[in-house]
Amino acid sequence: MKNTINIKNRKAKFNYEFLDKYTAGIKLAGTEIKAIREGKASIAESFCEFSNHELFVINMHVEEYSHASHFTHDPKSSRKLLLQRRELRKLEKEVTNSGLTIIPLRLFINDRGLAKLQITLAKGKKLYDKRETIKDRESKRRLDRIQKEYK
Repeated sequence: MKNTINIKNRKAKFNYEFLDKYTAGIKLAGTEIKAIREGKASIAESFCEFSNHELFVINMHVEEYSHASHFTHDPKSSRKLLLQRRELRKLEKEVTNSGLTIIPLRLFINDRGLAKLQITLAKGKKLYDKRETIKDRESKRRLDRIQKEYK
């Protein structure tokens, strides 16, 4: 089974500094997984939140499956993330004590055909950090152009 589904959160790298990465399973309905396999999902504005010691992804948009009957899912509903208990405890402690946040980076289908979400414990960047990132990126581009001219 060839899986080419790889939905990324491109703005996350610009807005956050990553600390730890985890891979979590997602509890989905039948029409949700079918829509994700078609590539009809977005994690651009999503974030993760704890509720009763369980982790949920909020604002993850999964379009309705095109071939479904009237039993479809809500596109913006919160979905439970599946992690080991010790990972959940560690993440919850970090979020409550240090003021960090959990951001989804990548939604993909693994080799067994299951939907997985790569999440990261992240710290928000300040405006000057974002400017520094832009400056570094532009200087790297200039250096690459110069090196390309002399080769």
